[in-house]
Amino acid sequence: MAGRGIGPVPDGRYPVGVTFPVVGMVGGGQLARMTHEAGIPLGIRFKLLSDTPQDSAAQVVGDVVIGDYRDLDTLRDFARGCDVITFDHEHVPTEHLRALEADGIPVRPGPDALVHAQDKGVMRARLDALGVPCPRHRIVRDPADVAAFAAEGAAAAGDTEGDGFPVVLKTVRGGYDGKGVWVVRSAAEAAEPFRAGVPVLAEEKVPFVRELAANVVRSPHGQAVAYPVVESRQVDGVCDTVIAPAPGLAEGLAGHAQELALRVAEELGVVGHLAVELFETADGRVLVNELAMRPHNSGHWSQDGAVTSQFANHVRAVLDLPLGDPRPRARWTVMANVLGGDYPDMYAAYLHCMARDPQLKIHMYGKDVKPGRKVGHVNTYGDDLDDVLERARHAAGYLRGTITE
Repeated sequence: MAGRGIGPVPDGRYPVGVTFPVVGMVGGGQLARMTHEAGIPLGIRFKLLSDTPQDSAAQVVGDVVIGDYRDLDTLRDFARGCDVITFDHEHVPTEHLRALEADGIPVRPGPDALVHAQDKGVMRARLDALGVPCPRHRIVRDPADVAAFAAEGAAAAGDTEGDGFPVVLKTVRGGYDGKGVWVVRSAAEAAEPFRAGVPVLAEEKVPFVRELAANVVRSPHGQAVAYPVVESRQVDGVCDTVIAPAPGLAEGLAGHAQELALRVAEELGVVGHLAVELFETADGRVLVNELAMRPHNSGHWSQDGAVTSQFANHVRAVLDLPLGDPRPRARWTVMANVLGGDYPDMYAAYLHCMARDPQLKIHMYGKDVKPGRKVGHVNTYGDDLDDVLERARHAAGYLRGTITE
Protein backbone atom coordinates (compact mmCIF):
# COMPACT_ATOMS: atom_id res chain seq x y z
CA MET A 1 0.00 0.00 0.00
CA ALA A 2 0.95 3.62 -0.46
CA GLY A 3 2.77 4.31 2.77
CA ARG A 4 3.96 0.89 3.94
CA GLY A 5 7.42 0.99 5.41
CA ILE A 6 6.93 4.35 7.10
CA GLY A 7 8.99 4.75 10.25
CA PRO A 8 12.68 4.65 11.08
CA VAL A 9 14.73 1.50 10.71
CA PRO A 10 16.70 0.33 13.79
CA ASP A 11 19.70 2.58 13.14
CA GLY A 12 17.41 5.63 13.08
CA ARG A 13 17.56 6.28 9.33
CA TYR A 14 14.46 6.27 7.19
CA PRO A 15 14.21 3.70 4.39
CA VAL A 16 14.58 4.82 0.79
CA GLY A 17 11.33 5.49 -1.05
CA VAL A 18 9.12 6.42 1.90
CA THR A 19 5.87 7.90 0.64
CA PHE A 20 3.20 9.83 2.47
CA PRO A 21 0.34 7.60 3.63
CA VAL A 22 -3.26 7.61 2.44
CA VAL A 23 -5.94 7.89 5.11
CA GLY A 24 -9.28 6.42 4.06
CA MET A 25 -12.15 8.16 5.83
CA VAL A 26 -15.61 6.62 5.84
CA GLY A 27 -18.31 9.28 6.03
CA GLY A 28 -18.49 12.63 4.27
CA GLY A 29 -19.74 14.94 7.01
CA GLN A 30 -18.16 17.97 8.63
CA LEU A 31 -15.95 15.86 10.90
CA ALA A 32 -14.30 14.33 7.84
CA ARG A 33 -14.00 17.78 6.28
CA MET A 34 -12.16 19.18 9.30
CA THR A 35 -10.01 16.07 9.76
CA HIS A 36 -8.91 16.35 6.13
CA GLU A 37 -8.07 20.02 6.73
CA ALA A 38 -5.86 19.03 9.68
CA GLY A 39 -3.92 16.56 7.53
CA ILE A 40 -3.13 19.05 4.75
CA PRO A 41 -0.14 20.74 6.47
CA LEU A 42 1.36 17.29 7.11
CA GLY A 43 1.06 16.30 3.46
CA ILE A 44 -1.27 13.45 4.39
CA ARG A 45 -3.43 12.26 1.50
CA PHE A 46 -7.10 11.52 2.08
CA LYS A 47 -9.51 9.22 0.30
CA LEU A 48 -13.17 9.68 1.18
CA LEU A 49 -16.17 7.32 1.05
CA SER A 50 -19.18 9.62 0.90
CA ASP A 51 -22.91 9.15 0.41
CA THR A 52 -23.24 11.99 -2.13
CA PRO A 53 -20.96 14.47 -3.96
CA GLN A 54 -22.69 17.27 -2.03
CA ASP A 55 -21.62 16.02 1.41
CA SER A 56 -19.54 18.44 3.45
CA ALA A 57 -16.17 16.66 3.05
CA ALA A 58 -16.84 15.57 -0.55
CA GLN A 59 -16.73 19.25 -1.55
CA VAL A 60 -13.09 19.63 -0.49
CA VAL A 61 -11.37 16.20 -0.61
CA GLY A 62 -9.74 15.45 -3.95
CA ASP A 63 -10.20 11.65 -3.98
CA VAL A 64 -13.87 10.86 -3.37
CA VAL A 65 -15.69 7.56 -3.82
CA ILE A 66 -19.50 7.75 -3.79
CA GLY A 67 -20.99 4.64 -2.27
CA ASP A 68 -22.85 2.91 0.54
CA TYR A 69 -20.72 2.18 3.63
CA ARG A 70 -23.15 -0.61 4.53
CA ASP A 71 -22.05 -2.62 1.47
CA LEU A 72 -18.98 -4.79 2.10
CA ASP A 73 -17.84 -4.91 -1.53
CA THR A 74 -17.97 -1.11 -1.66
CA LEU A 75 -15.87 -0.89 1.51
CA ARG A 76 -13.33 -3.36 0.17
CA ASP A 77 -13.00 -1.50 -3.13
CA PHE A 78 -12.65 1.78 -1.25
CA ALA A 79 -9.96 0.37 1.06
CA ARG A 80 -7.64 -0.52 -1.82
CA GLY A 81 -4.79 1.98 -1.83
CA CYS A 82 -5.47 3.14 1.75
CA ASP A 83 -2.95 2.68 4.52
CA VAL A 84 -5.52 3.01 7.28
CA ILE A 85 -9.30 3.34 7.56
CA THR A 86 -10.99 5.70 10.01
CA PHE A 87 -14.43 7.27 10.35
CA ASP A 88 -16.49 10.38 10.90
CA HIS A 89 -19.40 8.30 12.25
CA GLU A 90 -19.85 4.98 14.06
CA HIS A 91 -22.40 3.32 11.78
CA VAL A 92 -20.30 0.95 9.64
CA PRO A 93 -21.45 -2.62 10.43
CA THR A 94 -19.09 -4.30 12.87
CA GLU A 95 -18.84 -7.47 10.76
CA HIS A 96 -17.69 -5.40 7.76
CA LEU A 97 -14.88 -3.89 9.80
CA ARG A 98 -13.78 -7.35 10.89
CA ALA A 99 -13.71 -8.39 7.22
CA LEU A 100 -11.46 -5.42 6.37
CA GLU A 101 -9.11 -6.35 9.20
CA ALA A 102 -9.03 -9.93 7.90
CA ASP A 103 -8.02 -8.47 4.52
CA GLY A 104 -5.03 -6.84 6.25
CA ILE A 105 -6.41 -3.29 6.33
CA PRO A 106 -5.70 -1.36 9.57
CA VAL A 107 -9.03 -0.10 10.93
CA ARG A 108 -8.75 2.61 13.61
CA PRO A 109 -10.58 2.49 15.89
CA GLY A 110 -10.99 -1.24 15.39
CA PRO A 111 -14.30 -3.09 15.55
CA ASP A 112 -13.67 -4.45 19.05
CA ALA A 113 -13.42 -0.88 20.32
CA LEU A 114 -15.95 0.78 18.02
CA VAL A 115 -18.79 -1.54 18.97
CA HIS A 116 -18.91 0.23 22.35
CA ALA A 117 -19.82 3.46 20.57
CA GLN A 118 -22.18 1.69 18.16
CA ASP A 119 -24.23 -0.22 20.72
CA LYS A 120 -25.26 1.44 23.98
CA GLY A 121 -26.15 -1.91 25.54
CA VAL A 122 -22.68 -3.31 24.85
CA MET A 123 -21.14 -0.06 26.11
CA ARG A 124 -23.05 -0.10 29.39
CA ALA A 125 -22.25 -3.77 30.05
CA ARG A 126 -18.52 -3.22 29.47
CA LEU A 127 -18.35 -0.06 31.57
CA ASP A 128 -20.13 -1.91 34.37
CA ALA A 129 -17.52 -4.68 34.17
CA LEU A 130 -14.77 -2.07 34.42
CA GLY A 131 -16.38 -0.39 37.42
CA VAL A 132 -16.90 2.88 35.52
CA PRO A 133 -19.64 5.02 37.12
CA CYS A 134 -22.79 5.20 34.98
CA PRO A 135 -26.48 6.01 35.47
CA ARG A 136 -28.62 3.08 36.62
CA HIS A 137 -29.73 1.21 33.49
CA ARG A 138 -31.21 -1.94 32.03
CA ILE A 139 -32.29 -3.30 28.64
CA VAL A 140 -36.11 -3.33 28.65
CA ARG A 141 -38.55 -5.44 26.63
CA ASP A 142 -41.75 -3.38 26.52
CA PRO A 143 -43.60 -0.51 28.29
CA ALA A 144 -44.49 -2.76 31.22
CA ASP A 145 -40.81 -3.54 31.70
CA VAL A 146 -40.08 0.19 31.62
CA ALA A 147 -42.59 0.68 34.44
CA ALA A 148 -40.89 -2.10 36.42
CA PHE A 149 -37.49 -0.44 35.87
CA ALA A 150 -38.87 2.88 37.08
CA ALA A 151 -40.40 1.26 40.16
CA GLU A 152 -37.06 -0.38 40.98
CA GLY A 153 -35.48 3.06 40.98
CA ALA A 154 -38.13 4.48 43.30
CA ALA A 155 -37.67 1.57 45.71
CA ALA A 156 -33.88 1.95 45.66
CA ALA A 157 -34.28 5.64 46.50
CA GLY A 158 -36.65 4.88 49.36
CA ASP A 159 -39.50 6.68 47.59
CA THR A 160 -42.58 4.76 48.75
CA GLU A 161 -45.07 7.07 47.02
CA GLY A 162 -43.47 7.76 43.64
CA ASP A 163 -43.52 5.53 40.53
CA GLY A 164 -39.90 6.21 39.55
CA PHE A 165 -40.74 8.23 36.44
CA PRO A 166 -39.45 10.06 34.44
CA VAL A 167 -37.12 7.56 32.76
CA VAL A 168 -34.79 8.00 29.77
CA LEU A 169 -35.20 5.49 26.93
CA LYS A 170 -32.63 5.04 24.16
CA THR A 171 -32.49 2.80 21.12
CA VAL A 172 -29.22 0.92 21.52
CA ARG A 173 -28.06 1.78 17.98
CA GLY A 174 -28.35 4.72 15.64
CA GLY A 175 -29.15 7.67 17.89
CA TYR A 176 -27.39 11.05 17.83
CA ASP A 177 -28.11 14.72 18.61
CA GLY A 178 -31.15 13.77 20.66
CA LYS A 179 -32.52 11.35 18.05
CA GLY A 180 -33.32 7.91 19.38
CA VAL A 181 -33.71 9.31 22.89
CA TRP A 182 -36.97 9.80 24.79
CA VAL A 183 -37.79 11.11 28.26
CA VAL A 184 -40.98 9.29 29.29
CA ARG A 185 -43.13 10.11 32.28
CA SER A 186 -45.36 7.04 32.31
CA ALA A 187 -45.64 3.56 30.85
CA ALA A 188 -48.23 4.95 28.43
CA GLU A 189 -45.57 7.26 26.93
CA ALA A 190 -43.05 4.43 26.53
CA ALA A 191 -44.43 2.71 23.40
CA GLU A 192 -42.69 4.85 20.75
CA PRO A 193 -39.08 3.64 21.24
CA PHE A 194 -40.09 -0.01 20.75
CA ARG A 195 -41.57 0.65 17.29
CA ALA A 196 -38.07 0.78 15.77
CA GLY A 197 -37.74 -2.97 16.36
CA VAL A 198 -34.33 -2.70 18.06
CA PRO A 199 -33.43 -3.24 21.72
CA VAL A 200 -34.20 -0.35 24.05
CA LEU A 201 -32.05 0.78 26.96
CA ALA A 202 -33.72 2.35 29.99
CA GLU A 203 -31.71 4.72 32.16
CA GLU A 204 -32.46 6.74 35.23
CA LYS A 205 -32.97 10.44 34.56
CA VAL A 206 -29.94 11.81 36.34
CA PRO A 207 -30.52 15.11 38.21
CA PHE A 208 -27.21 16.44 36.97
CA VAL A 209 -25.73 19.87 37.61
CA ARG A 210 -24.31 20.17 34.11
CA GLU A 211 -22.90 18.14 31.24
CA LEU A 212 -19.15 17.76 30.77
CA ALA A 213 -16.95 16.09 28.18
CA ALA A 214 -13.50 14.58 28.57
CA ASN A 215 -11.70 14.30 25.23
CA VAL A 216 -8.64 12.09 24.85
CA VAL A 217 -6.61 10.71 21.96
CA ARG A 218 -4.74 7.40 21.98
CA SER A 219 -2.30 5.92 19.47
CA PRO A 220 -1.67 2.24 18.61
CA HIS A 221 1.54 2.12 20.63
CA GLY A 222 -0.31 3.38 23.72
CA GLN A 223 0.65 7.06 23.85
CA ALA A 224 -2.33 9.12 24.98
CA VAL A 225 -3.13 12.78 25.65
CA ALA A 226 -6.01 14.43 27.46
CA TYR A 227 -7.61 17.77 26.63
CA PRO A 228 -9.05 20.03 29.34
CA VAL A 229 -12.47 18.88 30.52
CA VAL A 230 -15.15 21.09 28.95
CA GLU A 231 -18.69 22.09 29.80
CA SER A 232 -21.23 21.24 27.10
CA ARG A 233 -24.52 23.14 27.06
CA GLN A 234 -27.42 21.54 25.18
CA VAL A 235 -30.56 23.06 23.67
CA ASP A 236 -33.32 20.65 22.61
CA GLY A 237 -30.90 17.75 22.75
CA VAL A 238 -28.34 19.44 20.47
CA CYS A 239 -25.01 20.84 21.62
CA ASP A 240 -25.25 24.63 21.61
CA THR A 241 -22.13 25.89 23.43
CA VAL A 242 -18.89 24.38 24.70
CA ILE A 243 -16.69 26.15 27.25
CA ALA A 244 -13.05 25.12 27.62
CA PRO A 245 -12.07 24.51 30.34
CA ALA A 246 -15.30 23.87 32.27
CA PRO A 247 -15.69 26.91 34.55
CA GLY A 248 -15.62 26.27 38.28
CA LEU A 249 -14.79 22.58 37.93
CA ALA A 250 -12.80 21.40 40.92
CA GLU A 251 -9.26 20.47 39.97
CA GLY A 252 -9.59 17.04 41.56
CA LEU A 253 -12.81 16.23 39.70
CA ALA A 254 -11.34 17.48 36.43
CA GLY A 255 -8.31 15.24 36.89
CA HIS A 256 -10.58 12.32 37.78
CA ALA A 257 -12.62 12.83 34.60
CA GLN A 258 -9.46 12.90 32.46
CA GLU A 259 -8.10 9.79 34.14
CA LEU A 260 -11.46 8.06 33.64
CA ALA A 261 -11.46 8.87 29.91
CA LEU A 262 -7.85 7.72 29.51
CA ARG A 263 -8.67 4.47 31.32
CA VAL A 264 -11.72 3.83 29.13
CA ALA A 265 -9.62 4.47 26.00
CA GLU A 266 -6.97 2.01 27.15
CA GLU A 267 -9.35 -0.70 28.37
CA LEU A 268 -11.44 -0.60 25.19
CA GLY A 269 -8.39 -0.40 22.92
CA VAL A 270 -9.44 2.87 21.31
CA VAL A 271 -7.15 4.27 18.61
CA GLY A 272 -7.87 7.88 17.67
CA HIS A 273 -10.10 10.40 19.39
CA LEU A 274 -12.47 9.41 22.17
CA ALA A 275 -15.09 11.75 23.63
CA VAL A 276 -16.50 10.69 26.99
CA GLU A 277 -19.68 12.65 27.67
CA LEU A 278 -20.34 13.01 31.39
CA PHE A 279 -22.93 14.15 33.90
CA GLU A 280 -21.65 16.16 36.87
CA THR A 281 -23.83 15.50 39.91
CA ALA A 282 -24.60 17.75 42.85
CA ASP A 283 -22.63 15.50 45.20
CA GLY A 284 -19.40 15.96 43.22
CA ARG A 285 -19.35 12.84 41.04
CA VAL A 286 -19.20 12.26 37.29
CA LEU A 287 -21.24 9.60 35.50
CA VAL A 288 -20.55 8.43 31.94
CA ASN A 289 -23.41 9.31 29.59
CA GLU A 290 -22.13 8.49 26.08
CA LEU A 291 -18.96 7.53 24.18
CA ALA A 292 -17.93 8.74 20.72
CA MET A 293 -14.88 7.29 18.95
CA ARG A 294 -14.18 10.02 16.42
CA PRO A 295 -13.64 13.77 16.53
CA HIS A 296 -16.54 15.25 18.46
CA ASN A 297 -18.52 18.47 18.74
CA SER A 298 -17.23 18.98 22.29
CA GLY A 299 -13.70 19.16 20.87
CA HIS A 300 -14.28 21.72 18.10
CA TRP A 301 -12.95 24.47 20.38
CA SER A 302 -9.49 22.90 20.01
CA GLN A 303 -9.19 24.02 16.37
CA ASP A 304 -8.33 27.51 17.55
CA GLY A 305 -7.97 27.07 21.31
CA ALA A 306 -5.44 24.23 21.69
CA VAL A 307 -1.84 23.79 20.61
CA THR A 308 -2.89 20.68 18.67
CA SER A 309 -6.52 20.23 17.64
CA GLN A 310 -8.56 17.08 18.13
CA PHE A 311 -8.55 16.65 14.34
CA ALA A 312 -4.77 16.87 14.01
CA ASN A 313 -4.26 14.46 16.88
CA HIS A 314 -6.79 12.03 15.43
CA VAL A 315 -4.79 11.99 12.18
CA ARG A 316 -1.56 11.49 14.11
CA ALA A 317 -3.08 8.69 16.18
CA VAL A 318 -4.48 6.62 13.32
CA LEU A 319 -1.08 6.86 11.59
CA ASP A 320 0.75 6.06 14.86
CA LEU A 321 2.65 9.35 14.76
CA PRO A 322 3.69 11.05 18.02
CA LEU A 323 0.75 12.97 19.44
CA GLY A 324 0.69 16.75 19.73
CA ASP A 325 0.32 19.01 22.75
CA PRO A 326 -3.37 19.27 23.84
CA ARG A 327 -2.90 22.25 26.15
CA PRO A 328 -5.05 25.37 25.63
CA ARG A 329 -3.60 28.48 23.99
CA ALA A 330 -5.84 30.89 25.92
CA ARG A 331 -7.38 30.97 29.37
CA TRP A 332 -10.88 30.48 27.88
CA THR A 333 -12.16 29.24 24.55
CA VAL A 334 -15.84 29.05 23.66
CA MET A 335 -17.36 27.14 20.74
CA ALA A 336 -20.91 27.97 19.65
CA ASN A 337 -22.69 25.92 17.03
CA VAL A 338 -24.23 27.78 14.12
CA LEU A 339 -27.65 26.33 13.36
CA GLY A 340 -29.69 26.99 10.26
CA GLY A 341 -32.43 29.59 10.55
CA ASP A 342 -34.57 31.66 8.21
CA TYR A 343 -31.63 33.32 6.43
CA PRO A 344 -29.97 30.91 3.97
CA ASP A 345 -27.25 33.37 2.85
CA MET A 346 -24.98 33.35 5.89
CA TYR A 347 -22.08 34.77 3.89
CA ALA A 348 -23.80 38.16 3.95
CA ALA A 349 -23.37 38.19 7.74
CA TYR A 350 -19.58 37.81 7.60
CA LEU A 351 -18.98 41.54 7.16
CA HIS A 352 -20.69 42.39 10.44
CA CYS A 353 -19.25 39.47 12.43
CA MET A 354 -15.67 39.92 11.29
CA ALA A 355 -15.71 43.70 11.68
CA ARG A 356 -17.23 43.44 15.16
CA ASP A 357 -14.74 40.79 16.36
CA PRO A 358 -11.47 40.51 14.41
CA GLN A 359 -10.41 37.56 16.63
CA LEU A 360 -13.51 35.54 15.75
CA LYS A 361 -12.93 32.20 14.00
CA ILE A 362 -15.73 31.01 11.72
CA HIS A 363 -15.91 27.41 10.51
CA MET A 364 -18.63 26.60 7.95
CA TYR A 365 -19.42 23.12 6.65
CA GLY A 366 -20.69 23.78 3.13
CA LYS A 367 -24.18 22.52 3.99
CA ASP A 368 -27.51 23.77 2.73
CA VAL A 369 -29.11 25.89 5.42
CA LYS A 370 -32.13 24.24 7.02
CA PRO A 371 -33.81 25.32 10.27
CA GLY A 372 -32.12 23.65 13.24
CA ARG A 373 -29.39 21.97 11.17
CA LYS A 374 -25.75 22.31 12.25
CA VAL A 375 -24.11 24.23 9.42
CA GLY A 376 -21.00 25.54 11.17
CA HIS A 377 -19.51 26.79 14.40
CA VAL A 378 -17.59 29.74 15.74
CA ASN A 379 -14.70 29.85 18.19
CA THR A 380 -13.76 32.76 20.43
CA TYR A 381 -11.06 33.00 23.06
CA GLY A 382 -9.61 35.36 25.64
CA ASP A 383 -9.05 36.05 29.34
CA ASP A 384 -12.58 37.20 30.30
CA LEU A 385 -15.12 34.35 30.18
CA ASP A 386 -18.20 36.59 30.07
CA ASP A 387 -16.74 38.51 27.13
CA VAL A 388 -15.71 35.34 25.29
CA LEU A 389 -19.17 33.81 25.79
CA GLU A 390 -20.96 36.94 24.60
CA ARG A 391 -18.80 37.17 21.47
CA ALA A 392 -19.45 33.54 20.55
CA ARG A 393 -23.19 33.75 21.15
CA HIS A 394 -23.52 37.01 19.23
CA ALA A 395 -21.65 35.66 16.21
CA ALA A 396 -23.60 32.38 16.13
CA GLY A 397 -26.87 34.25 16.56
CA TYR A 398 -26.08 36.84 13.90
CA LEU A 399 -25.08 34.16 11.40
CA ARG A 400 -28.34 32.35 12.08
CA GLY A 401 -30.41 35.54 11.91
CA THR A 402 -31.75 35.54 15.46
CA ILE A 403 -29.61 38.59 16.27
CA THR A 404 -29.74 41.50 13.82
CA GLU A 405 -27.51 44.14 15.38
